[in-house]
Amino acid sequence: MNIVETDYWCLMLPPEWSAEQEEGSVLITDQDGIGELAITALVREPVDAPGPSLSEIAQTESPEVSSWVSVVFGEFSGVTGEFTEEGTVLQEWYLSHGVALLYCTYACDAEDAGMDMAAVEEMLGTLVPGDALLAD
Repeated sequence: MNIVETDYWCLMLPPEWSAEQEEGSVLITDQDGIGELAITALVREPVDAPGPSLSEIAQTESPEVSSWVSVVFGEFSGVTGEFTEEGTVLQEWYLSHGVALLYCTYACDAEDAGMDMAAVEEMLGTLVPGDALLAD
């Protein structure tokens, strides 16, 4: 297994998957090229007043998703939802731990929907906080 490590999160990749950093996101693909998982970390400034809930952020930022389901991957928790747009199925996750919000998307052609989902969820299941979150 390979490890992808950023300041805010780390996860393990199965051997047939690879990752590259591009414009603030990490793009993860498997060798058959069916779909792509993108993970972007956003960091909020710690303040006393709580901001909007993860569920509210997800509903505001992704109105295409009709229903959200709660998920937990290691120390990260949040919501996930799916929608189809122009022949592409998009699964989105809004996950948080401490001051980090991970926005994750998996996109593939509608005809390939579900083929990689078990592997994607297994990868997300290996998420652990990065060093910047452990420094507190």
